[in-house]
Amino acid sequence: MRYAVEAEGLAKTFGETTALSDFDIVIPPGRVVGLLGPNGAGKTTAVRILATLTRPDAGRALVYGHDVVRDPVRVRRLIGLTGQYASLDEDLSGMENLVLVGRLLNFNRAVARRRAEELLDAFDIVHAAHRPVRTYSGGMRRRIDLAASIVGRPRVLFLDEPTTGLDPRVRNDMWTIIRQMVDDGMSVLLTTQYLEEADELADRITVLDGGRVIAEGKPHELKQRIGSQTLQVRIAPGPGDETVTRILTELTGSRPDYQPETRTFKVSVHDPGLLSAVVRRLDSAQITVEELALRLPSLDEVFLGLTGQAGSTGTDERSTSETSAGKRSEPVR
Repeated sequence: MRYAVEAEGLAKTFGETTALSDFDIVIPPGRVVGLLGPNGAGKTTAVRILATLTRPDAGRALVYGHDVVRDPVRVRRLIGLTGQYASLDEDLSGMENLVLVGRLLNFNRAVARRRAEELLDAFDIVHAAHRPVRTYSGGMRRRIDLAASIVGRPRVLFLDEPTTGLDPRVRNDMWTIIRQMVDDGMSVLLTTQYLEEADELADRITVLDGGRVIAEGKPHELKQRIGSQTLQVRIAPGPGDETVTRILTELTGSRPDYQPETRTFKVSVHDPGLLSAVVRRLDSAQITVEELALRLPSLDEVFLGLTGQAGSTGTDERSTSETSAGKRSEPVR
């Protein structure tokens, strides 16, 4: 099988900082692979190497059989890249930005404009097509930036934390767009700090910490490794703290964490079926519940389960890689 992306043994250091070490990944055609990790884990460094923006110190990476170091021009014809921040000319309109990218890809003016019109329609930006990008909302900027990355119809798309800072509605819109592109046959490498996002979009997930792969598998496999979910209960003002503590301890076998300022209890559960039992017991005890939720592990909980340390630790890889590679630029489209 010919993979869309195949990397083996990639390594990169910046001074005394190891950004990536012995990194392996494969992305089959038409699939999404999520690269999950905290700041400084090595995600952006991996993307920059695969996108030909940074040379690895060791290892080998191929995009549809073309080496990213030996044949970067051919690789760039096959890929698109959307970074953590929109890389647009804010004085130009959305239409002008897309036409400009098309012209840089050697489209003639008519073809570039036609492609821009297609993307403005697909990304629901027609109403703002002729407004300067500086007037766009954050969600619109991300959509136009994503549109710019696929003007050339790439076969592989690198998405480096594409929904960071977006509100839930806009994030869901972005997820829908990404799914549609994958349905059309595009392969995607998605870096994210959100387990929920990786769970929604990725067929497989590779977890990085400190530049090394510490776990990989399908989303449900990683959840099984973490094991538990978190039950959160927030009760109305009044008596009942000790009663809720006793009920949750009896049902889960663990004493819940309690935050008195918000009257919120949190406890790990391994059986989602306990939720109905909790509801019945709280109702019988006449406890007024304002919020009751069973949620998947957070990123910190994933890393705590996998490594024994919180996921917020690590060097800021953006500052490290940008200092070494120069001011951020993303010529790959």
